Amino acid sequence: MEIIKEKHWNPSIENTLLKIWREEGLYKFNTGPNTFVIDTPPPYPSGRPWHIGAAAHYSQIDMIARTARMQGYNVLFPIGIDRNGLPVEIYTEKKYKVKMKEIGREEFISLCKKALDELEEEMISIMKRMGLSADFDNYYRTDSDEYRALTQQTFIELWEKGLVYESNRPNNYCPVCGTTIADAEVFYEDKESRLVYIKFRLDNDNNAIIATTRPELLCSCRAVIVNPHDERYKDLHGKSVKVPIYGRDVPIIPHKAADPNFGSGMVMICSYGDQTDVQLFRELGLEEIVAINEDGKMSDNAGKYKGLSIEEARRRIIEDLKNDGLIVKEEVIMHRTPICERSKNPIEIIPMKEYYLKQLDFIDKLREFALQLNFHPEMHRYILLNWLESVIIDWPISRRRYYATEIPVWYCTNCNKPNLPKPSKYYKPWKEDPPFDKCTYCSNNKFVGDTRTFDTWMDSSISPLFISRYKKDENFFKSVYPNTLRPQAKDIVRTWLHYTILRCYQLTEMVPFKHAWIMGYGLDEKGERMSKSKGNVIDPYPIIEKYGADTFRFWSASEVNLGYDFRCSEQKIAGTQKFMSKLWNIARFVSSFSMDCNYPLRETDRWILSELSIFIEKCIEGYNDFNFFIVSNAIREFTWNLFAPHYIEMVKARAYGLIDGKESAHYTLHKCLSTILLLAAPIIPFITDAIWRELYKKSIHTERFPKVEWDKKYSVYTKDIIEFNSSIWNIKKKEGKSLKDPINIEIPDRLNIFKDDLRIMHNII
Repeated sequence: MEIIKEKHWNPSIENTLLKIWREEGLYKFNTGPNTFVIDTPPPYPSGRPWHIGAAAHYSQIDMIARTARMQGYNVLFPIGIDRNGLPVEIYTEKKYKVKMKEIGREEFISLCKKALDELEEEMISIMKRMGLSADFDNYYRTDSDEYRALTQQTFIELWEKGLVYESNRPNNYCPVCGTTIADAEVFYEDKESRLVYIKFRLDNDNNAIIATTRPELLCSCRAVIVNPHDERYKDLHGKSVKVPIYGRDVPIIPHKAADPNFGSGMVMICSYGDQTDVQLFRELGLEEIVAINEDGKMSDNAGKYKGLSIEEARRRIIEDLKNDGLIVKEEVIMHRTPICERSKNPIEIIPMKEYYLKQLDFIDKLREFALQLNFHPEMHRYILLNWLESVIIDWPISRRRYYATEIPVWYCTNCNKPNLPKPSKYYKPWKEDPPFDKCTYCSNNKFVGDTRTFDTWMDSSISPLFISRYKKDENFFKSVYPNTLRPQAKDIVRTWLHYTILRCYQLTEMVPFKHAWIMGYGLDEKGERMSKSKGNVIDPYPIIEKYGADTFRFWSASEVNLGYDFRCSEQKIAGTQKFMSKLWNIARFVSSFSMDCNYPLRETDRWILSELSIFIEKCIEGYNDFNFFIVSNAIREFTWNLFAPHYIEMVKARAYGLIDGKESAHYTLHKCLSTILLLAAPIIPFITDAIWRELYKKSIHTERFPKVEWDKKYSVYTKDIIEFNSSIWNIKKKEGKSLKDPINIEIPDRLNIFKDDLRIMHNII
């Protein structure tokens, strides 16, 4: 056996190994039995640098793939790039200093593609450098003609099943994004607001005081509610008040939705301030007055405030009310404000005609699936269950954007009815003639194409179908679908996970995967969410280049337990590099000896092999749950705190042939090292493969996980061995002696079975 010549682990070796892996085709997927299919999340190239937390996430997804291979599975590990939707458009507008609605649609789409290509190249480069064992030769893009054709095809299928309809309803609307957004894209933040107490004139010339944070919606006020149990207002039930500025009489209605403890206890109901207004308008049969238009400006109904921004209208109306003596007081409060997940801008609710996909009819079935799915960790199952409990409307799936998959519908100019093509290719109705000659309903031959696009989750939610070649390769589809596992972050459980299960079930009547693996957020050193606006995003590429991919990966695995948020710190990543050095030094030492098989084991060997059995069980338990925190910390503990300081030091003399038993020492050293390498390979694939190739002349990534081979009964001595060795080291340190200096001390009777190794280890006289 050759001795490892390199004295230190050099991360530059990782680049050489990447080339070797590619040339050897180590990670090629072949259809057949025993498959393990990962529905890999296609990352979103919405700007640089790529988030270090995302890089950590993808390094662990690779650990899942490598784990499955070492468990004997044939692994399909696809890679895609998510290239649709608003973040891409926002990035493009900033990068090229343009506005989407102010330049031609084709020109803007072309700029989006150009920006994406640059970001995508960098993202793919980082993933490769991290050692992802994915199918990069066939990576997909969600804006490709092939992918968008499948999105449109699945929409047409659901249309034909009667699961899609169009309706004019109040919708969440982001004025910045310029489009409808689904409930799942609405987040809430406590924002500072002004609560304004306004005088509304009663019939008897007295005033009712109504407090609101939205005085700009006075023009759309249709009623005032009071709690039926609020004694202050019982005599006002059924009466009316006059809306200031607009002079409209509106009824005072007793309703439990009014909170007696908020403001004055009287609440104006407008179309539409919030979801409560939406519900009450439906319940009370109120006629809407639209106050805000699709540009996020005040509508014609606002009168002299028409065309003003929401903020300016609010300021002007408060000023006018003050001048008329109608403001009683103002308070600064923290108000729970709905905001758009993408733009972080407060949302409005305005009526818009949109397409909807039915989901309310499927909630019971989705809840059943949520209970059946294997969650890692279990606690994140409740994110999905809680979301299902909160769904109150069907999913609005149409958007008024440009860079997304177009809705494949043409409208007859005569009867205005929608006509859909046969699912075959990618359609662009805003610029193409329809692939049919006459209207299905009236035989007219003139059409207008829909200019809207799909919600980006309509694309993302079919990723399991796309990677499984749905409706394209039936045999392949049958062999890989349902997929095995969906890895993703916890913040998109209510969108990507929910919509994927919904859509795939509607299309296939099957749950698209068996496991959901949910990771927490990557935070900065202070525990705050990273964002480009804060300037606290860490670029992973320089970190990986500086310390090596294995160091980064081992930090990722050992930093925090699965599913919890984790802090990203270069200092901690740098500290992890010490383990790589330790493992390399151990391997260099063991490489000095051949792997003898002719042995009787000594007691010291039986002891560490007992601990090795426990170590194997702990790692396999972690791997079975895809929890690399358990595995990485077990590897560090066994290697650094047990094998290296205690066993290796106890058997060095035997290994060098100074006393009898070198063959069993050689065997045990190699058995422990090879087991450590095998169990660490999914987490730190570079250093483990480099050592394995040096020592055992092939790639570790074609091997299987080790199995328990030895009785664990000798582990009862572990505590005593550690305490005895540590006590001697401490004594020598206190006395200023080197570890090689002789010492006169009794070996405890309990450790007599190890006395030969302990005596020479400590130079006991």
